[in-house]
Amino acid sequence: MTERRPADFSVKPTLTGAKVVLRPFSEEDTPTMAAILRDTEALLLTGSAGTPPLPDERLRSWYATRGDQPDRLDLGVVDRASGELVGEAVLNNWDERNRSCNFRILIGPRGRDRGLGTEAVRLITGYGFERLGLNRISLSVYDFNPRARRAYEKAGFVAEGTEREVLRHEDGWVDATNMSVLAREWAVHRGRPED
Repeated sequence: MTERRPADFSVKPTLTGAKVVLRPFSEEDTPTMAAILRDTEALLLTGSAGTPPLPDERLRSWYATRGDQPDRLDLGVVDRASGELVGEAVLNNWDERNRSCNFRILIGPRGRDRGLGTEAVRLITGYGFERLGLNRISLSVYDFNPRARRAYEKAGFVAEGTEREVLRHEDGWVDATNMSVLAREWAVHRGRPED
């Protein structure tokens, strides 16, 4: 078995695509992220509806320290057309032994329905495989979020199974689909399995 060096999450890169730039967060991003995190649709799609919002001081501390985290990568998603911060893309839950991470993304209302999320998924996933040496990146998406699931599929994520009734929503229950992409798959399609 070939020994691999552990992933280096201390480097917080800037990743540039045609539509988005993923860049490290700063404390100055707090007001924008606070508004995104209070957006009704964002709360629904992340399963956070009904959860009290975090106080601004807590959010300020959170975004000010993202660059200091040695075991995760939190990057702001910036719309290149406007220069505006529209969300975040995150690799977290680093499992060093198995070279795997969880992935999550949040795109606020000013960044939706223009392909920014799909490109952000491809950029951070590519970084995870090509620079961090990950073997597997996984996520979970609620069934009432087909737009996100489609973005993940376009970037090469494959459905692995269903978590039944994981979220109480209004008067019913919502399932979630677990998805992942592997390094060997990424090496073939580079986040474009449909091309």
